[in-house]
Amino acid sequence: MHQPEYRDLQTGEFKLPWTYLHVIKDYVDMVAHLEAVPTAKAVVNFAPILLEQIEEYAKQVNSYLHDRVTMTDPLLAALVDVSIPANSEARLKLIRDCLRANRERQIDRYPAYKKLAEMAEWLELHYDALMYVNSQFLSDFLVWYHLAWMGETVKLSDSRVKSLIEKGTGYSLHDRIEIVEIIGDLLANVICRYKVLVKKGQLELSVTPYAHPIMPLLLDLQTTQEAMPNALMPELTAYPGGEERVAYHLEKGVQVFKRFFGFKPKGCWPSEGGISAQTLKVLGDFGFEWTASGGSVLRNSLHLPENTVPACIHYPFKLKKTAIACFFRDDGLSDLIGFQYSKWHADDAVADFIRHLETIAATQPADAVVSVIMDGENAWEYFPENGYHFLSALYKNLSQHPAIELATFSECLKAKAVVKPLAKLVAGSWVYGTFSTWIGDSDKNRGWDMLGEAKAAFDQAVAGKCLSPKQLKAAEIQLAVCEGSDWFWWFGDYNPGEAVSNFEKHFRLNLANLYRLLGEQPPSYLALSFTQGSGAPAMGGAMRPGVEL
Repeated sequence: MHQPEYRDLQTGEFKLPWTYLHVIKDYVDMVAHLEAVPTAKAVVNFAPILLEQIEEYAKQVNSYLHDRVTMTDPLLAALVDVSIPANSEARLKLIRDCLRANRERQIDRYPAYKKLAEMAEWLELHYDALMYVNSQFLSDFLVWYHLAWMGETVKLSDSRVKSLIEKGTGYSLHDRIEIVEIIGDLLANVICRYKVLVKKGQLELSVTPYAHPIMPLLLDLQTTQEAMPNALMPELTAYPGGEERVAYHLEKGVQVFKRFFGFKPKGCWPSEGGISAQTLKVLGDFGFEWTASGGSVLRNSLHLPENTVPACIHYPFKLKKTAIACFFRDDGLSDLIGFQYSKWHADDAVADFIRHLETIAATQPADAVVSVIMDGENAWEYFPENGYHFLSALYKNLSQHPAIELATFSECLKAKAVVKPLAKLVAGSWVYGTFSTWIGDSDKNRGWDMLGEAKAAFDQAVAGKCLSPKQLKAAEIQLAVCEGSDWFWWFGDYNPGEAVSNFEKHFRLNLANLYRLLGEQPPSYLALSFTQGSGAPAMGGAMRPGVEL
């Protein structure tokens, strides 16, 4: 599970609300499903930069509830504001923010929210009517937005949420503050709930490099062409100091992870499953016992003449001259959950999934390891009731199945699972087995060139000893944020326009903040947009399948 750094680190303002919204909807539901089936096993990955944001949100909500300190997330602040925005543009922004939910599964599910959404859509078309919007409309809209984003397990177990849903309309300031109290409880307890399951032996936690960079590209941009030999490349031929930056992300990532959970994890999920031969060596040398990537990466590699294709590919592999086992995602099974089963009845979907596993069990060796690796936050809003019925049945039926054993990756290795040899690897990610989501078209490449120029300025400031220790620390963190993968994910016109605009603006803001920390004026091009979106990809573009269709 991960979210990029949504804060403007210079002002502390959260520019987008997705971290706390996914906490209250997905992260609490995911752990609740495991709590409900004690015999189930799973591996959950946390990006360190996500953990820090959850902590910050918890602190801010607590400070608001106890001392009425203003929260720096605009949507949360609006939820408890005693007044409404004075100007029409600010009202329109708030209305649009409250429409950012799945129409079928989140909005239309509730008649009261659906009615508000229809009124909001009319207001979007009649700008002059915004001056007549009253506080009750916005109050109800904000409450319903947050109720719709609550996890299904919260809706079923929290009497406060049940009461607010039943009320339906006419929400008061007291009701809105109660929503914040509920959010505060969820934020304060979610990480502890995962820690408890680790202690029970039900859960394994792994880590991602600190700010979620694509490590192979930092180490060697040219690995792009291993899976895409004809890819258009940026002017930047190599990311300066990439090895040192990867080491920084790994060291800081583990440091943050240990602060939250008290131990060093055995496994590392590299950002977006991005691996290369050099990446595997770095991870092994760092002390990790396992990592994982996409099935397409394995398939691309097994096509090489240097590799012997095993009769069964459902095993971990170890690349020659590395010290780490790598598990490869079963893209077919994983993508069924991500892209197909949301349209099925839950019982039919679970039965189909188990039939696939039973076929593997019947035709492959008994010690085969099938790796199902899923996006931890974005799939569930497309399922009825946030995937509640599907996930409940899935964990229950799998844990009781006589021929299928749920296990963590570390348990597989401890049980001496067969690790197959791999002579050579084709670098890639879990998305299509390539790095095309982050590099290889003009807009993404422009992002790399801008990042490379900022890194050169950083290196120059460090070499010139222009920064105090405090300034250097702040600049290193800001640079790490700029190196995150999510900005590049959204560059490109095949993505939705609003998402591209939001992430592109934040990327330019991060780069500008870095230059200012270095004592330099940001380049003028950072004031100009360089990519726009107009596409409508599956699942809004927040998810991609493992195999390109």
